Amino acid sequence: MSKWSLIIKVGQCENCNNCVIAARDEHVGNDFPGYSAPAAAGAESPIRILRRVQGDAHMVETTYLPVMCNHCDEPPCMRVGGDAIRKRADGIVIIDPTKARGRKDIVNSCPYKAIVWNEELQVPQTWIFDAHLLDQGWQRPRCEQACPTGVFEAVKLDDAAMAEKARREGLEVLRPTLGTRPRVWYSGLKRWQSCFVAGSISAQVNGVVECVAGAAVVLYTDDRRVAETVSDAFGDFRFGGLAKGSGKYRIDIRHALGETSRECKLGESVFLGEISLGRSTSSVGLV
Repeated sequence: MSKWSLIIKVGQCENCNNCVIAARDEHVGNDFPGYSAPAAAGAESPIRILRRVQGDAHMVETTYLPVMCNHCDEPPCMRVGGDAIRKRADGIVIIDPTKARGRKDIVNSCPYKAIVWNEELQVPQTWIFDAHLLDQGWQRPRCEQACPTGVFEAVKLDDAAMAEKARREGLEVLRPTLGTRPRVWYSGLKRWQSCFVAGSISAQVNGVVECVAGAAVVLYTDDRRVAETVSDAFGDFRFGGLAKGSGKYRIDIRHALGETSRECKLGESVFLGEISLGRSTSSVGLV
């Protein structure tokens, strides 16, 4: 049987919050019996956008990650909520607004922190995949409809077809080791999880500090060459896709104007700052 899944394209979200506003507009003050109770105007939104800022100075990268109910095939909330929560045949999880009244314990059952508490009505609430609209014939939820950068893609496929799509497109889920089997998939999730090492190369030319373009830059770990690049017209270089907390790295830089090395320890992303050629080989403080 075909089931709903949502694909979120990491890197395309620009934190405009249109998806959050659309969810608030749909549910604040609106009662959808059997689906959800009216959301409170001052309550936390069931769709939230996480922000990760990496680097420093002009080498800063900000990534946004929309998070909402994952409509898991093995939902932890159902183990706590019992008959107050149901899993529909089309994959959508619904918290019954009547049976769940007073059940604040359901909020803490979600490892993705996707269930919010309506203090006014004393009921847990989450993003319902706009099931009430899909049941009326809508082809996509409002978050997808409202997003100007195409972050969201709702698809309705059987499990085998969805698994093949995920394999073909490199889709991943949040916290797969939990075994919850989420139906919200992410494209480019490694961009959210990975780190980079970057720097800017300069040199004194005729007494003037200039950017050094075309310098050969090689990245090593444990004396093993990991990657290489050349500095751009602004003297900048960047090695991305590195695992967070992956240990010590060495950067070797060579150019007709001179050569040097830097070392760093990668926890989060590292910007090495301005690196001047023509000085003796040295190391920066471990980060």
